[in-house]
Amino acid sequence: MNVLLVNLGGLGVIGLIVWYFWLSSSSGTAAVVTAGGVQETKVIVKGGYSPDTIRVEAGRPVRLLFDRREADPCSERVVFDAFGVSAELPTGTEVPVEFTPTEPGEYEFACQMGMLKGKVIVS
Repeated sequence: MNVLLVNLGGLGVIGLIVWYFWLSSSSGTAAVVTAGGVQETKVIVKGGYSPDTIRVEAGRPVRLLFDRREADPCSERVVFDAFGVSAELPTGTEVPVEFTPTEPGEYEFACQMGMLKGKVIVS
């Protein structure tokens, strides 16, 4: 009986891990348009990106303010391959990353190792 309970508990934990890392998705955070017309959002870097999904409009400049609050070497750099942009993220410093998306779609950003991931949804 104990073996059965341990196995069921293990399967439950595996199911939660699969759901959290691969099946769950957030609706995203809409970037706020500043007085200068730039779409802007602050992104906290601590074990991941928060928010990890950012909604913006095509044709308007985007400024993401990355605030790294950890010392993990994986999060030292953020890379936006689709826009040809990357930036070093020193701990405790707010770093602006700017680009202008021209086409609607979903564009991923990640740490230099590809372990921390996020996306920009352009409409």
